[in-house]
Amino acid sequence: MRQSGIADLPLHYGKVPAWLYERMSDLGHAIVEAILMDYGKSEVLRRLADPFWFQSFGAVLGMDWHSSGITTSVMGALKRAINPHASSLGLYICGGKGRFSRNTPAELLHTAEKTGLDAAPLIRASKLVAKVDNTAIHDGYQLYLHNFILSDNGQWAVVQQGMHSHDGTARRYHWLSENLSSFVEEPHTGINGKPQGTILNLTASQAADNRAGILSITQENPTSIVQAYARLVMPAHHDLRSTDVDLKRLGALLYVTRENPVEQFEDLLLLKGVGPRTLQSLALVSEVIHGAPARFQDPARFSFAHGGKDGHPFPVPLTIYDESIQVIKKGIERSKLGNHDKKKTIQKLHQIVLHTEPHFTPNFDLDHVITQERQDAWKYGGRTVMGDAKQPPFTTSTSQLSLF
Repeated sequence: MRQSGIADLPLHYGKVPAWLYERMSDLGHAIVEAILMDYGKSEVLRRLADPFWFQSFGAVLGMDWHSSGITTSVMGALKRAINPHASSLGLYICGGKGRFSRNTPAELLHTAEKTGLDAAPLIRASKLVAKVDNTAIHDGYQLYLHNFILSDNGQWAVVQQGMHSHDGTARRYHWLSENLSSFVEEPHTGINGKPQGTILNLTASQAADNRAGILSITQENPTSIVQAYARLVMPAHHDLRSTDVDLKRLGALLYVTRENPVEQFEDLLLLKGVGPRTLQSLALVSEVIHGAPARFQDPARFSFAHGGKDGHPFPVPLTIYDESIQVIKKGIERSKLGNHDKKKTIQKLHQIVLHTEPHFTPNFDLDHVITQERQDAWKYGGRTVMGDAKQPPFTTSTSQLSLF
């Protein structure tokens, strides 16, 4: 079985507030469009099929950095943002949570009619991936979300999630049509979830003989042997700790964006007027767009772009969030008009952080950074599901809280 990741996703209930959902849709759309312009539709599908990137993407959008809610909220926001522009983007998102997942075949049929694709194999693929993850892999999780992301060239990715019957965790499954030769032998690009001990996995290559034997008796898809996964495990604790992030990467980013005036970097002059706090967010957004796969091993780090709706690691800074959206959107629009400077500036910001990392030694306290963000949250329109961030009675200045 190809192992691309495991994450313990604690089940969180509740609703994403409208003020965040709207922004998630806007920024999610902008990020996807930027990836489309620079890397193409296939790369968007590869990213969505990468469990590490997906978790980082959700964190940069301001969702709870570790919970199961990232899956439902991100896919819901993307579907809302992408589908009205699907014809021009060449991407369509079908399905959803609960009863909406059952609409997937009808939505695929409608999409196939619009694109000229053959609906039958797409509908079959949707049903098979759900069947495999719900029936062929006996891991204690019952699917409740199924999203089928389709490009107009016939390539697709699937993101689906199951709930465990009794332990309060969720498991997310990722599929990608690229290089898929079989639905029943090693088909996944990644499975996220807390290891539950022995897992009956019918898709493992070692189970080929078992599948053949069962198939000869039952004429149905096979069942198989146990395989455990071990890579990324999202912790149960709600607060964000230094063990959850790569301090070298986060520290280098904070150093570049907070301690160095933009004017020092000729390639960033187009961002002149953008404050250090917005630059911090843009650097993380840029990494989600341009970062290599190995950059997403610590998804929690991306919550330092726009915080989290639950207040961890800090309230969502709405004015910073809105400025990030506008900068990315303007770069995309100017690029469409033939002016690529603004968009390349965002990419250069990520490259500067990469160049700084090898020479950076972490010497800061993460709790100190979080304290500063929380103290300053009121300045940036900070908000959580509990309400607006309040100005503390005695605010320590940013200069007194210098990190380096």
